[in-house]
Amino acid sequence: MNLKTFALFLLISIGIESNAQVMETYEHVGEFGASIGLAHYFGDLNTSGAINHPKISGGIFYRKQLNYYAGLKVNANYSFLGYSDTYSKNYYEQTRNLSFNSDVVDLSISGEFNFFKFYPELPEYRFTPYVNIGIGAMYFEPYTYYRGEKYQLRRLRTEGQKKEYSNFALIIPLGFGLKYNITDELNIFGEISYKFTNTDYLDDVSTTYSPESFSPTSIAYQLQDRSTEKVTKAIGIKGRQRGNSSQKDAFATFQIGISYNFQRYNCPKF
Repeated sequence: MNLKTFALFLLISIGIESNAQVMETYEHVGEFGASIGLAHYFGDLNTSGAINHPKISGGIFYRKQLNYYAGLKVNANYSFLGYSDTYSKNYYEQTRNLSFNSDVVDLSISGEFNFFKFYPELPEYRFTPYVNIGIGAMYFEPYTYYRGEKYQLRRLRTEGQKKEYSNFALIIPLGFGLKYNITDELNIFGEISYKFTNTDYLDDVSTTYSPESFSPTSIAYQLQDRSTEKVTKAIGIKGRQRGNSSQKDAFATFQIGISYNFQRYNCPKF
């Protein structure tokens, strides 16, 4: 073995030994973070899956790191969602003329997996893509505006329901993100999360018209079928499809944020 080869071998050995010592003493315990971005709704008023009217969203989270690759994440998120038939290119949907907005708050717990080893103390392990999937619950309350007044739609039972649908629903968040460690304590990240729900009333639209359930002078009657604001003859006759109850509503968020690393230094082994 010549001198150059020996020197290179020595440097590599020292580097490996140094990294091993760091990894023995330093422990990445978890992260606390906050993020802000955009949210978009998908459902009976957005049947084409268009992404053309995003609204604001934001959240906070704590991630418990189990090892270099896996962790558990508890996330609280706020999204402002809304959509209108006026955005549609479909003539029937434009004539239907329904719209909604809703503040949505969700809380979830997810398992998260890093594609690469993530270890903030070492430069070669500062970046990783990741995925997560979990389960949670959300709170929503759809409303609309009519002649300048705000009306809570759930309370009006606009499809002739015998009782109000719940404004709580289960969610299954599925996310993909990229994370980069900028200092020993701070990370930046971007994440896209698609949230499946078990409700079809996020937008207050699900089944069929039921005009006979309301007094013609009531506000519920006016809001269950708003087609007369577009055409002379109302389209909301008894039993006609108002929404698609076979498909549940959903929404997605895209957020960027920053997180703080919780870390622990252990006594080295001899």
